Amino acid sequence: MTMDVVQLQRKLREHQAAMFQQGFLDDQFSQLQKLQDESTPDFVIEVITMFFDDSENLLKNMARCLEQVPADFKQIDAHAHQYKGSSASIGAARVKNVCATFRAFCEAKNQEGCMRCLSQLQQEYSLLKNALQYLFSLQQQIKAAGGSIPTQ
Repeated sequence: MTMDVVQLQRKLREHQAAMFQQGFLDDQFSQLQKLQDESTPDFVIEVITMFFDDSENLLKNMARCLEQVPADFKQIDAHAHQYKGSSASIGAARVKNVCATFRAFCEAKNQEGCMRCLSQLQQEYSLLKNALQYLFSLQQQIKAAGGSIPTQ
């Protein structure tokens, strides 16, 4: 095993640990990783890619509902509820928490609060997506170099 692989594996462990420490991910993500094995080597990437697609659609739909006059709080809440569920299922803790706040603002029909939450959700999603893409890129570099992915 080359020094490069060892360094990449250390980088991967540190990056993933930081994502947990900073609250981006919770234990549900670890559970997801445990479901991946030799027969389904791309399971996590496939699930996360679906989450990315869903996120982008939901964020667009929420923005569209908020732009309506009057804003469609019931529909926004339905999207926030769906997003909370999908983010919980992959362990995206910070996204899930913003969705919970978002739902409270929907219930109060607080347009300004909803706008702030939407902006916060877009930011959290973008940070999470970049961090996960980096994680996957490290994993791919390790595999390409003939190394194995360290388990947590």
